[in-house]
Amino acid sequence: MTPGDVDTLLGFFDSGREDGGSFDAGIQLALERMLVDPDFLLRIERDPTGTIPGAPYRLSDVEVASRLSFFLWGSIPDDPLLDAAERGTLTDPSVLEAQVRRMLADPRARSLVDDFATQWLHLRNLEDVTGDPVPFPDFDDNLVEAFRQETTLFLASTLREDRSVMDLLDADYTFVDERLARHYGIPGVYGSRFRRVTLPDREQRGGLLGHGGLLALTSYPTRTSPVLRGKWLLDTILGAPPPSPPADVPALPERGEEGRTTSVRERLERHRQAPACATCHASIDPPGFALEQFDGLGAWRTADEFGNPIDATATMPDGRTVAGMAGLRALLLERPERFAGTV
Repeated sequence: MTPGDVDTLLGFFDSGREDGGSFDAGIQLALERMLVDPDFLLRIERDPTGTIPGAPYRLSDVEVASRLSFFLWGSIPDDPLLDAAERGTLTDPSVLEAQVRRMLADPRARSLVDDFATQWLHLRNLEDVTGDPVPFPDFDDNLVEAFRQETTLFLASTLREDRSVMDLLDADYTFVDERLARHYGIPGVYGSRFRRVTLPDREQRGGLLGHGGLLALTSYPTRTSPVLRGKWLLDTILGAPPPSPPADVPALPERGEEGRTTSVRERLERHRQAPACATCHASIDPPGFALEQFDGLGAWRTADEFGNPIDATATMPDGRTVAGMAGLRALLLERPERFAGTV
């Protein structure tokens, strides 16, 4: 706090005491002034004197400390970080690395995982996930909470163990309790404690693409949605969101023509015959089709709700054909820069 800041607050104190007739009234007005100050409410980075508008410039050590602390902890810098910033050493790569490792080892780094998972993967929307009791009789709130815990613990382990960002797509392990293990068909897990398990079939469920919560978020209460899943993958995994659909596009019918129990894939293929739909769905639908072996709550299946065999092959926009999640993941791993850039 500068002498000018003190003078400002004393002026408000004097004004409040004079108008309110008491010491307490003066303190109240000074506190009100402090609490609405932009420097208190916001993290402000001021352009250095003489900087050309729009031109890049180097952040000060204190600004780096602020960014780092709010990114990793969601809170203000602590004394060791501020000390390094005030000494002007924080932009030294070795000092910066030491501070980052220290901060990641602190329990407050859980904020990074929680905030990152909530924002990037939209885990906050899990509270809105519902499962129709007819196709999904085993759905309950405990399963939804298990979904949330699985993905949060998975991200935390990746960060804590300093793993490659590509492990988010290709890991051969996950975190489950008894409820989630039963849902995934993983044997030998009992009790409510979450523990790390090696997946029995990595090709079937490895990495984020096999997390039940993310598959449920991109489904409807009664069925899967290759469109929602494909759009999610383009947007969240590849950072290439498709355009919004035209306003007059009709919803996909729940059944085929004359009420026949046709698969979602067959209905979408007819939907794509409309010229207004074909272009966007050519890129949206294929990755969604590759995930069709997971039902609306992320459980593995070989047939849909009508008994139709699942066809999880997909022809991508570049003409290549992939088979199921394993093929889709292999394709994504060929382009690590796209996924890493999105993260």
